[in-house]
Amino acid sequence: MSDDHLTRRRMLQLTGSAAVIGVAGCAGAPANDAQNQAQATEAPQTTTEAAEDGHDDGESGHSDEEGGHDEAIGAPTDTAEVKMVSTDNGYHFEPHVVRVNVGGTVTFHNESGTHSTTAYHPDNDQPQLVPDGAAAWDSGILSEEGATFEHTFETEGVYHYYCTPHEALGMIGTVIVGEPDPHEQVALEEIPADKPEAVQKKLEELNGMVRTALGDDHE
Repeated sequence: MSDDHLTRRRMLQLTGSAAVIGVAGCAGAPANDAQNQAQATEAPQTTTEAAEDGHDDGESGHSDEEGGHDEAIGAPTDTAEVKMVSTDNGYHFEPHVVRVNVGGTVTFHNESGTHSTTAYHPDNDQPQLVPDGAAAWDSGILSEEGATFEHTFETEGVYHYYCTPHEALGMIGTVIVGEPDPHEQVALEEIPADKPEAVQKKLEELNGMVRTALGDDHE
């Protein structure tokens, strides 16, 4: 066998080995790419799941927050706060009904506009819509934003009160003191017939809320 033939054979062997190595290298690349793609795909899924979990928690919190905005009349407390507000939708005491213990204090805050908190009491030249023997109150006109007025309730029962400038527009509120018997409350008896329709309607609405709070809404 000639030297030239041996040389060509050796070159073919070397070339074949190189080709095998190249094919092996190419075959390994897709496997690595597939693995990388799987990892890349897996990461966003995990992130999405976490985001969805966080979104669900946020929604639950939102629902709870919305629930906080419901006007529920609970058990009496030692103190309560009422906001006096003027809005594009009208004039309001917020909340409409509060409940305190006998000897409890209600603080009225003027949030916006010009208002008063005034008892439906003969001493204020109004029909009596407070318990017998209860003291009257009248804050006078509060026009400064942030102004407050306090009144302490010493007699158990149901009290209706109004805003002097806006009574005819239905700005009326109620205080329940203690655990009164709804069948013995002057405020829950006949609504004054000489009052404007808006006032009568608001008093009727408040009476319904009070009866429900006192467990007497099945008449």
